[in-house]
Amino acid sequence: MSDQDQPLGDRTEPPGDPRDRSPPSMRTVALLLAVVASIGLVGGLAYWDAIRESRAALEDLALEQVNVAKGIAAALALGTDEVKQAVLAGAPWGPPGLERSAALKWFLLAPDGLQLAGSDGKVVSSERVIEAARAGAETVRLSRPEALALGLPARSGLVGLATIDRGPLTGWKIAVAATALRERDRERWAQKRLLLSVLAPSGLLLLLGGIALGNQRKELELQRELAVAAAREEQSDRLASASRTAALGTLALGVAHEVSTPLGVIAGRAEQLLGKLHDDPRGTAAANAILEQTQRISQVIRGLLGLARGDRLSSDNLSAVQIAERAVALVEHRFKAAGIRLALDVVGNAPSLRGDARLLENALVNLLLNACDASARDAGVRLGVEAKDHRVRFSVDDDGSGIQPEHVQKVLEPFFTTKANGEGTGLGLAIANEIVKSHLGTISLTPRFPRGTRAVVEIPADRGGTPA
Repeated sequence: MSDQDQPLGDRTEPPGDPRDRSPPSMRTVALLLAVVASIGLVGGLAYWDAIRESRAALEDLALEQVNVAKGIAAALALGTDEVKQAVLAGAPWGPPGLERSAALKWFLLAPDGLQLAGSDGKVVSSERVIEAARAGAETVRLSRPEALALGLPARSGLVGLATIDRGPLTGWKIAVAATALRERDRERWAQKRLLLSVLAPSGLLLLLGGIALGNQRKELELQRELAVAAAREEQSDRLASASRTAALGTLALGVAHEVSTPLGVIAGRAEQLLGKLHDDPRGTAAANAILEQTQRISQVIRGLLGLARGDRLSSDNLSAVQIAERAVALVEHRFKAAGIRLALDVVGNAPSLRGDARLLENALVNLLLNACDASARDAGVRLGVEAKDHRVRFSVDDDGSGIQPEHVQKVLEPFFTTKANGEGTGLGLAIANEIVKSHLGTISLTPRFPRGTRAVVEIPADRGGTPA
């Protein structure tokens, strides 16, 4: 069935299934990147701090060896020729009282020597220490093999250099070598602590992030399920509304078929009466009124049938004020009988519009009769006409009991009524809604303060035409 074939239809397409739309993952990606960046930042800062402390410890150790070398040089500067002879003979030497240790070695280097004479009497060779001594350096860093060659543990070592400036060994160099075993061990343990301090909070952070992501995923799945349920419920409501609309169209076709025959009989009888009432002005006027109203009913029925079948509506240039005036004229007798005041209020110059005059009048009549039924005796109803943002606005205000908020969305549905059984069919507002929609307009009903209801119809104005 095409759009034009849908009877009095709600032609809005149903919403797509939310399951077809994947939830965005940008939040998840951003969260993972933030976690990785945080771990990297913490680890980098901790590693930089550990390296800085390790370098500071090695610098302190090197300074200690320089100071020890200077102390030994000062002690040997006061020594005798026997010390020199002992060194040359390879005998043990050294300042008295200085404790010997496997982690600390000291050596003498002659100004033109190529070997180091140890305090324990052993002679060793170290190209790096000799080159540093000749270059006037104060500290030398040893690799593991070089430290082992000097009698130290096979770990990195540091050498402090000092020159003896007086005495029998003037010009000789003192080299004090110490292992960096403790510093390296502390550095290794510091790295392990660093690794533990980074991994522990990182693991906790990843665990919490995993829990958060799991909760987020569950939340997204729940939202998707709720969206699917809401879409299904909305689709069910649309199908129910379409079914009611289809029933309304079928009912309109049936009623039109059943009414057309007796309506033709009424019109025929009225025409017969006209031929016999030449001398009775009141009777002639009554017969003409009957014919006029039967013709109007016939036109309204044809318009509703065309609307139900999806036929193209007439697009006449119409005066909004004249449509309102004719609608008021059609219901005046009902308002007088009910003792309710009816007023027409035209604000400014209402523009023209295009559409079917009979159908638009019928829509306003339904709104006015609905306001009349909701009002008490001696109350008032106002029909307003004005231009609003290139649209024609018809407003019907009453002082009745008012519409309940929970009924606002239902009153325009077919067969919905708040009236007692036998007093209403629930078709008047539904038909008015379909008429307004067929003219590309909108209709709404809202409560008024402190009591009453306002019904508003807005239809696009004809910008290029003038009222007919």
